[in-house]
Amino acid sequence: MGCVMKIGDIEVEVVHPFKIKIPATGGMRADGIIYTTLDALKQEESAQCMTQVMNVAHLYGIVGPSMAMPDIHWGYGFPIGGVAAFDVKEGMISPGGVGYDINCGVRLLRSGLSRTDIQGKVEPLIHQLFWDLPCGVGARGRLKLSGPEMKKVLKNGSRWALDNGYAREEDVANTEEGGALAGADPDSVSERALKRGSNQLGTVGSGNHFVEIGYVAEVYDEYLARAMGLHLNQVTVGIHCGSRGLGHQVCDDFLHQMARNLPDLPFELPDKQLACAPFKSHAGQEYFRAMNAAANFAYCNRQILTHWTRQAFEKILQAGPATIALEVVYDVAHNIAKVETHNLAGQPRQLLVHRKGVTRAFPPGHPDVPPVYRSVGQPVFIPGDMGRCSYVLVGTEKAMEETFGTTCHGAGRVLSRHRAKRLAKGRDIAQEMKERGIFVKAGQRSALAEEASYAYKDVSKVVETVEGAGLSKKVAKLIPMGVIKG
Repeated sequence: MGCVMKIGDIEVEVVHPFKIKIPATGGMRADGIIYTTLDALKQEESAQCMTQVMNVAHLYGIVGPSMAMPDIHWGYGFPIGGVAAFDVKEGMISPGGVGYDINCGVRLLRSGLSRTDIQGKVEPLIHQLFWDLPCGVGARGRLKLSGPEMKKVLKNGSRWALDNGYAREEDVANTEEGGALAGADPDSVSERALKRGSNQLGTVGSGNHFVEIGYVAEVYDEYLARAMGLHLNQVTVGIHCGSRGLGHQVCDDFLHQMARNLPDLPFELPDKQLACAPFKSHAGQEYFRAMNAAANFAYCNRQILTHWTRQAFEKILQAGPATIALEVVYDVAHNIAKVETHNLAGQPRQLLVHRKGVTRAFPPGHPDVPPVYRSVGQPVFIPGDMGRCSYVLVGTEKAMEETFGTTCHGAGRVLSRHRAKRLAKGRDIAQEMKERGIFVKAGQRSALAEEASYAYKDVSKVVETVEGAGLSKKVAKLIPMGVIKG
């Protein structure tokens, strides 16, 4: 290790088989670190992603390196798969470090069903889910909320769902932050954002969002799996979505606002997409409050989808809640900025940690891990593409030491949506999936082309990398049987 070379014009150092360093140069205030293999880093578009990691390292107040996970791909400002922490007193907050889909995240449900229990029922289940859970661009849900009621959702998150009969106490307890981030201020959210979200609660959305019926195909650690209530051949449901048009508008509003104030920053940005503000400034605090509100909308959205998923299973399987037993394993955000306490040089320090397209992975014993998992560590869900597999992982102490308690979030794209659609010309992706035993239903034919397996990295290799780097540990492997897409 310690091998130094160039990838394109960028000098890198291989410090570990799964860890590449970009030494600080020019205006970088910190090194860049990418958790990946050298072969993977040499792939197409790597230079663009590496440049984004370097650009983030220019931001004032950064603490530790600018980091990225093995599912890294190009994003707005920050790369998708990017992690960066900032001093809460002197550092920046950047909407591009969270992304347009605020609190895009994954919820995993376990069930009391085995794979054989739903044999021959996957197709009707997917049809029912597709009917009950609106998918696609601009999809509208069954709930139409007034302005005052929307503000309650933004303030209370999953608690709103509980108060209105769409959740159980244990659902809320097994959601990150109890399903509601403190400090959310609905009054920081624009009227346009509120309007965009008013009819989107309980919708899946488009792009890579999905609801997936799968089963536990492999268990790597029996003790950890039992702690999460998982076992071989058990039916599971994964729900992947975020804050829909509301979160998109919040991001857009504050990017424009912060872009106008760029001349006032005490340093020069290498990329205007990194528009930011000092965290303690009025603009920084206003965005933080609005972002928390959008995140609460996303937690509530996944909870409403959970409620209607339970109803769909009960209807198709003609069985009651006790038999189907769809229970929340955990719900975790992928796109968020949080104030957290981390130990630096043996001293606790408050930091604002931006996580964009990555998952928090706190270790056993951490106070922010729900009591039910505190002895084993935080559950982490890594969805792959709809044709391969997904993984359940758990957080580690090494992640806490190296990445502010962070690991990957998925497979990561290798092809743009446009290129993926071009490659799919003349192919029937749904039929190809069906021949492999996976029933897929989408709002638009193009959605399947954009989300086909060849558009993504191999999630197994991504997970192998984060486990090899010690950032998380494998618990179980899930195989899809049926998927609904936007």
